[in-house]
Amino acid sequence: MYIHLLKDWPRFRWSAKRIAEPLASARHRQGRLIGRMEGLGFHLRQEADLQTLTADVLKSSEIEGENLDAGQVRSSIARRLGMDIGALTPADRNVEGVVEMMLDATRNFNQPLTSDRLFAWHASLFPAGRSGMTRIKTGGWRDDSAGPMMVLSGPMGKERVHYEAPNADRLPDEMTSFLDWFARHKQIDPVMKAALAHLWFVTIHPFDDGNGRIARAIADLALARSENSPQRFYSMSAQIRQERNAYYDILEQTQRGTMDITSWMEWFLGCLGRAIDGAQHTLRVVLDKARFWERVKNVQLNERQRNVINRLLNGFEGKLTTSKYATLANCSQDTAYRDILALIDRGVLVQNPEGGRSTSYRLNQRAAGEKGAFE
Repeated sequence: MYIHLLKDWPRFRWSAKRIAEPLASARHRQGRLIGRMEGLGFHLRQEADLQTLTADVLKSSEIEGENLDAGQVRSSIARRLGMDIGALTPADRNVEGVVEMMLDATRNFNQPLTSDRLFAWHASLFPAGRSGMTRIKTGGWRDDSAGPMMVLSGPMGKERVHYEAPNADRLPDEMTSFLDWFARHKQIDPVMKAALAHLWFVTIHPFDDGNGRIARAIADLALARSENSPQRFYSMSAQIRQERNAYYDILEQTQRGTMDITSWMEWFLGCLGRAIDGAQHTLRVVLDKARFWERVKNVQLNERQRNVINRLLNGFEGKLTTSKYATLANCSQDTAYRDILALIDRGVLVQNPEGGRSTSYRLNQRAAGEKGAFE
C-alpha cells in the first residue's frame, strides 16, 4: 500500500528529536556559506551563481536520464542574468525551457506557487507537447488516458513497478491541498518545508512527465526563501545526482511506508548539508578563475583567445587541439594554430607531452595563480 492510500494521508509526521540536529547542522552550513559569499565582490558572486545554476539545470535533467549541452545551458542563463561571458552558444528550445523554469523558481521565490505557475513550468519543460516520441498533456494535470501513472524500471515486458501515483480524478483536490499548505503554513522552517514539499509533490505526481524536475524546482524555491536570496551557491540537484540510487531508494521506501517520514527528512537534510559542503568546489573554481584573469590582465589577447580561455576555465572536457580551438573560436585551423602559438609564447598555454597527431594543449597552471607566472 502506498502512503497516498492511507486513511491519514496527507497528515505527515516526523520525530522532532531526530530532525533537530541535522536541521541545525544544515542551517549552520547555510549561514557560513552565505557569509563567505557575501565577502566576495559582486562579480565573483555572480559567477558563482552562474556556475551553480548551470549545475542545477544540468544535473536535475541528468537524474531523469536527459543530457543537456552545458554550453547552451550556461549561455542561456548568462543571457537571462545579463552577464557578459563572451561568445554565447545558441540554446535550443528544450534548454531554454528548463532554464526558464529554474530561474522563475529561484529569482521569483517570493511569488505564490499556484497551479497556473506549475502549468507554465510544465509547458516550458515540454514546449512541443511531447516527451520523446510520446504526446503528453501540458497546461493541466494528467488524465491517465494511457493508464495509471507508474514509475517503472527494467526492460519492456519485465518492468518493475516502483510506485503507482494517485488516480487522476483525485488530482484537483490533492493539488489544492498541497498548494494551500505551501501558501499558508509559514510556521514550519523553510528548509523543512523544502524537504516535505519535494516528497509531497513527487508523491502526487500530477503531470504526465517532468514531476521530478518540478519537485526539485519547488524545493529550490523553498530553499531560496530560507535564505531570502535569489542567488544560488549550492546545488541540491547536483548532490542528488551523485546520490541518485540512494535518492530513489529512500523515495520508494517512504512512499511504501507510513505517514512517519522521519527517514526521508533526515536523508534530505543530510543531502542538503553535503550539497552545501560541495559548494566549496564552486567557490574554488570561481576564485581560481578570478586569479587567472588577474594574472593575465596585462597580456594582450584577442577576442577569440579570451573566449577559448573562458571555455577552458569553465570546465572544458577533453584536451584542447588545434581543430577544437578552431571550432570553439569559429575560425580556420591556420588561425587557430597562430592563436595557440601566441598563447604558448605568452605563457598562457603549454603543450602536453604527447606530440605528432596527438598534439594538445592545456592552461598553464602557473597562470592560474602560482607565483612566478608572467614575470
